[in-house]
Amino acid sequence: MKSVIDWLKKVSKKPLFLPLVSVFLVLVINLVYDAIQGNYVFEFLKFELKEGALYGRIIDILNRGSEAAILAIGMTLVVSSSAGTDISVGSVMSLAGSLCCMLLAGFGVTHVRELGELQMPIFVGVIAGIAVAGLCGLFNGFLVAKMKIQPMVATLIFFTAGRAIGLLLTNNKMVYIHLEQFKVFGGKLWIFPTPTVIAAACILVMAIILKTTSLGMYVQSVGINPKASRIAGINSVAIILLCYVICGLFSGVAGIVATSRIYSADSNNIGLNLELDAILAVALGGNSLGGGRFNLAGSIIGAYTIQAITTTMYALGVAKAQAPVYKAIIVILIVVVQSPAVKAYFAHRKAQKEGGLAVAGRS
Repeated sequence: MKSVIDWLKKVSKKPLFLPLVSVFLVLVINLVYDAIQGNYVFEFLKFELKEGALYGRIIDILNRGSEAAILAIGMTLVVSSSAGTDISVGSVMSLAGSLCCMLLAGFGVTHVRELGELQMPIFVGVIAGIAVAGLCGLFNGFLVAKMKIQPMVATLIFFTAGRAIGLLLTNNKMVYIHLEQFKVFGGKLWIFPTPTVIAAACILVMAIILKTTSLGMYVQSVGINPKASRIAGINSVAIILLCYVICGLFSGVAGIVATSRIYSADSNNIGLNLELDAILAVALGGNSLGGGRFNLAGSIIGAYTIQAITTTMYALGVAKAQAPVYKAIIVILIVVVQSPAVKAYFAHRKAQKEGGLAVAGRS
C-alpha cells in the first residue's frame, strides 16, 4: 500500500498529471451518464464504420478539436518565448481561408462546382493561404520582438483587421468551392477524418523539430530571461520572430482545414473565438502564461480537453447557447486547481505536516 502511495505522489509531480486527470474526469462523467441512461455498451467508447468512415464520440472530439490543437502548437511557442498571447490567430485563420477560396474561384465569383472553373490549381490556393498567414505572424513578431510592443496590443491589429481583409478579398461575399478535391482537407482520408490526420502530422513535425534541434531550449531561455539569453549569444529577437511566424503558419493550416470543412470562405465565422480556446489550451496544459518552460503535449491535451467538455455538454442535452456557461465553470475549476497559488498552498500544508511529524518523532 505504501509503495502505491509513493508511486502516486511521484506521478502527481509530473507536468502532465493534472491535464491527464482532467481528461480522465471528462471520460468518467461520460461513462457514468451512459450507465444512467442504460447504455451499458458505453456510447462514449463506441466506434462505428459507416459509409467508409469511422464514427464515434471520441472520433468526433478528435475531429472537431483539430483546429484548436493545431493553433495550440503555435500559441505554446509564442507564450513561452514572449510571455504574451497571439489573439489574432482566429482572424488569421479566416484570412487564410478567404484568400485560398478567392484565388481558386476568382474575385467576385461565389460558386465553383466544376474543376475546370478553378482559376488556379488547388495546391496554389492552399499554399498562398498558409503563406499569407505566415506573413501575418511575421508582422506580429516584428512588432513584438523588434518594436517591443506588448504581444496582446501588437496582435490586436490583425485580430481587428484580419476578417475585414478577408471580406475585401472575397468581395464581401461567401465563396463556395463545391469540389471533392478541396473538401478532402476537412473531410476524410481513408476511414479517418482528415483534420485529425493533419493535426497529428503538425504535432509530429513540431515534436521532431523540438527533439532534434535546440529550438525548444532557445525558446524557453528567451522566455525566462531575454537579456541573459542575449548575453549568452542567443538572438532573442530572431527566436521570438520565428515563434510568431510558426504560429502564423499553423493558423493558416487551421484556416484551410476550417474552410474545407464547410467548403466555403465564411470570413465572419471561420476561427471565431478559437484564439480563446488556443490560449486556454496552453493554460490547461500546465504551461505558464508568463513565459519560460513549456510542455507541448500538455497544450495538445488541453485543446482536446476543451473539445471533450463541449462534446460532453451536448451529449448531456445542454443547449448550444447554454453550453459555454457550464464549460466556463468547469474550465475555471481546472485552471484554479493547476494555478501556482493552489500548488504553493498544498506544498506549504505538506511541509507543515511533515515538520510537525518530525517534531513529534523527536519528542
